[in-house]
Amino acid sequence: METVFKLKASELNGKFIESIKSLFKNEEIEISIKPARDETDFLLGSVANREALLAAISEVKNNKNLISFSCNDFEALSNQLAGE
Repeated sequence: METVFKLKASELNGKFIESIKSLFKNEEIEISIKPARDETDFLLGSVANREALLAAISEVKNNKNLISFSCNDFEALSNQLAGE
C-alpha cells in the first residue's frame, strides 16, 4: 500500500503519527518529506502552456468546442479501450 499525505507542517501532531501506525501496523515504512509543489503555478509556468490553458478555459466558459456524451457512451468507450 502506498499513501500520500499532504498537510502543513503545523498540522503534524501525535494523532497523525498514531494514524500512520494504525494504517501500517508493524510494517517497515519509508517517510520522505518535501515541500508540496503548487500545481497551478507549475501548469501556468510556461508561456505556451499558460496560453493553451487560458484558451481552453475561455472555450468552456463560452460553450465552444465541447464534447458531451452519456454515461452509457462513456462506459462503452471505456470497455472498448480496456479490450472488453
